[in-house]
Amino acid sequence: MSFAGVRERWRRYDVTVQDLPLALLLTALALVPDWHRHGTRLAELVPVRPFGGWGVLAIAVECLPLAIRRRWPVAALVLVFAGFAADQLCGWNTLGGTALPIALVSAGAHVTRRRPALAVVASAGFLGLAAALARAGQLGFDVIVLFYLVLGSMWVVGAGLRRNRWHVAEAARAGERTRIARELHDVVTHHVTAMVVQAEAARYLTAAPERLDGALTAVSGAGRQAITDLRHLLDLLDPGHGGELRALVEQTRRAGQPVDLVERGGPPGGADVTVYRVAREGLTNALKYDHGARTSVIVHYRAEEIDVRISTDGTGSSSASPGGGGRGLTGLRERVGTLGGDFSAGPAAGGGFLVTARIPVGAAS
Repeated sequence: MSFAGVRERWRRYDVTVQDLPLALLLTALALVPDWHRHGTRLAELVPVRPFGGWGVLAIAVECLPLAIRRRWPVAALVLVFAGFAADQLCGWNTLGGTALPIALVSAGAHVTRRRPALAVVASAGFLGLAAALARAGQLGFDVIVLFYLVLGSMWVVGAGLRRNRWHVAEAARAGERTRIARELHDVVTHHVTAMVVQAEAARYLTAAPERLDGALTAVSGAGRQAITDLRHLLDLLDPGHGGELRALVEQTRRAGQPVDLVERGGPPGGADVTVYRVAREGLTNALKYDHGARTSVIVHYRAEEIDVRISTDGTGSSSASPGGGGRGLTGLRERVGTLGGDFSAGPAAGGGFLVTARIPVGAAS
């Protein structure tokens, strides 16, 4: 398998699996006995507590939560800070202290709600740790200020990454709006021009009723087609309006695909466009690669993100030609990626086809 193929397969895994190797590597390095007391040291403590089972637990709490730093950034930051505090208060000073700035960068990049409150609480927690260290040993004020500035800069770096991702998403949305506006212009121009031409021609057919009826039928047909095409474009702009996701599922059922739809939670305003497109692409691939198989569509609306999962059971037939381009999946993966989410699509382990997506609520529209 080529490097590009390995990378593509790796990107299909859940983001927690992708972040796990870094967490395990840092944990292993922090457990090396010869490297104890060679990590971050904020205070000189006398005496230093012996490193034992509690030390292993502190390092685990300090480093392993990096595996969830993108999925649950606040929980990861809280756990990492708790492990860091134990590491410092016991005087072990392991390399696990490196996990704290990494967790701060992730929090700055991925936390979407109550960011100022989190910054205030984190600062208060650090000051509390500084006070406890000052009572337990020698602690320089300059060291605390410098380390606080370093941690603050990590948050700023994460916020910069989040801002850059937002600008990329805005550019993608602007491009999408431009494309839809162009399609809207083409639809209206084409059908309305045809209607005008046919209506003008009908004025000269009053002496031939059979031809007049055909001309008027063509006018009404063009009008109906224009309405259908306009509705399709408007569905792309606001697919959640009127239960369009359910309509999409019903349409797929009529095509011969038994589909079960499960929606958990309430859809946040303006967060349906990307969800609709993921579901549409997933159901399209279900029809192509596992036609007739039992298919499930699960949409889980959370406060900060939306999880979408479309899967088949592998009992159907494939109507796709070998070596299909997969441009729809590639484009959708890029779109979800620019929004700061995760997208994967491919054969499921137990057979069938599986499409999953994690879409941040603030970027899903």
